[in-house]
Amino acid sequence: MEIYLVRHTSVDVPIGYTYGQTDVPLKPTFEEEAAVVQSNLSGLSFDRVWTSPLSRCVRLATYCGYGDAHREDRIKEINFGDWEMRSWDELSNDPASDVFFKDWINTSSPNGESMMDLFNRVSEFLNELKASAYNRVCLFAHGGVLTCARIYAGEYEMKEAFDRMPSYGEVIKIDI
Repeated sequence: MEIYLVRHTSVDVPIGYTYGQTDVPLKPTFEEEAAVVQSNLSGLSFDRVWTSPLSRCVRLATYCGYGDAHREDRIKEINFGDWEMRSWDELSNDPASDVFFKDWINTSSPNGESMMDLFNRVSEFLNELKASAYNRVCLFAHGGVLTCARIYAGEYEMKEAFDRMPSYGEVIKIDI
């Protein structure tokens, strides 16, 4: 099965802030960035299209002609819990951050998720896709979700996740 993974376009959030599942606005460059994504998807047809229900993904899916894309909670970004919309600098003073940064794969942020939690959620969805009769699908989602899908596909190991974060508006094809 071919899966086209599409990361949402640039968000209008200060650099260095955690925004995970917060529904944040997109930058004013949305239409320019979305036109590039649309061009990268042109000529492709999909058996089915899904999108994270967060507006940054729904808006891009709609722009690209998939306003009827199925909303899927399992492809939402990682939940940073109490750390949502806080700067990494500010979080460095939080005692929980020491534990988190020593083992970000297995440790969750306070009232949030760990990277392994996100991976398990995304893997559950991909297992369902793999068992389906679809040949080619498209997912409009988030950097963490795309990273987990690529780990699932065997492209690299989880410890490389932050070094392999896709760019805003990037389209990646994986085979599972």
